[in-house]
Amino acid sequence: MTAPNPSSPNSDHSQRQPDAHDPWASPPRATEPGRTGTEGAVAASGESVTGLPVRQELRDAVLTTLGVAVLGVALGLLWVWLAPRVPLVSDGEAVFLKHPEGEEAVGADGTFLLLGLGVGAFAGALLFLLRRKGGVGLVVGLTAGGIAAALIGWKLGVWLGPTSDLAAHARDVGEGKTFDGPLKLESKGALLAVPFGALASHLAFLAAFGPRDPEPPFPTSW
Repeated sequence: MTAPNPSSPNSDHSQRQPDAHDPWASPPRATEPGRTGTEGAVAASGESVTGLPVRQELRDAVLTTLGVAVLGVALGLLWVWLAPRVPLVSDGEAVFLKHPEGEEAVGADGTFLLLGLGVGAFAGALLFLLRRKGGVGLVVGLTAGGIAAALIGWKLGVWLGPTSDLAAHARDVGEGKTFDGPLKLESKGALLAVPFGALASHLAFLAAFGPRDPEPPFPTSW
């Protein structure tokens, strides 16, 4: 009696080798080059979705937030310099707008919005030049730092602008004299201009000049 031949079509089904073209076969487990499946799974622990260590992502987020927030000083100074003034006049008892139909108040909001977009775009472009690769930490840092920069620029501009004590200012100037009203940001939605500009600029540079993912190999067999 002879032993069954594994290559024989009558041999046991459990001894057959899996067909590489079997559509019902389980797909092979993807691993990193040079690593086994177990090693690849262990290497993924402690990493973010981008493949960078979580500690590095947190460090990038903190440093980016601080770096972008500093630009709020420039935003505040530019806003004080470029924003149109609101002319006021006092009759000795009350303070009135010198030009009731004027658009100076709206112009201050528009100036802050445009400056915020510009400062944000500069921050996003500068970050791309310093760090060619993206990451979750950079996105979080741009968002948080942009909001911080907008708040710093707003508060600094109000502080450096004309005083908000209209009664005292009117007494100092005198009756019938024109003086500048305080610098205000009526539309608080303009504070989102900095983070929006930063994220849009950084994403545009990444899409145009960022590193590309390797193309998957074209299947040679079906």
